[in-house]
Amino acid sequence: MKRKKLNVEEIEKASADLDGWKAENENLKKRYEFKNFAESLAFVNRVGAIAERRDHHPDICFGWGYAEFSITTHDRGGLTENDFALAKEIGGISG
Repeated sequence: MKRKKLNVEEIEKASADLDGWKAENENLKKRYEFKNFAESLAFVNRVGAIAERRDHHPDICFGWGYAEFSITTHDRGGLTENDFALAKEIGGISG
C-alpha cells in the first residue's frame, strides 16, 4: 500500500468511503460508543490485533462506554492510503 501523503482532494475522495470518520488536522478520527467498559476494552483489543498485523497503530483513548481513535502516518506528516485502509477495517469490526 502506498505511503504517499495524500492531498486535500484525495483525502476528500477517500473519506467518502468511510462511515463516521472525520479527516481533521492530518488525522482520521472517530468515536465509538459501547454499553460499558468491558465492551470498550474488547473492541480496543480487537483493533489492537488489527494494528499489530498491519504494523500501523492508531492513537486510542477509551474508557467506560467509549473508544476514540486517531489515525495518521507520522513519518509522512499526514494521511496516506494506509490510514484509510486501517479505518475501513476498524469500521468493519464495529457492526
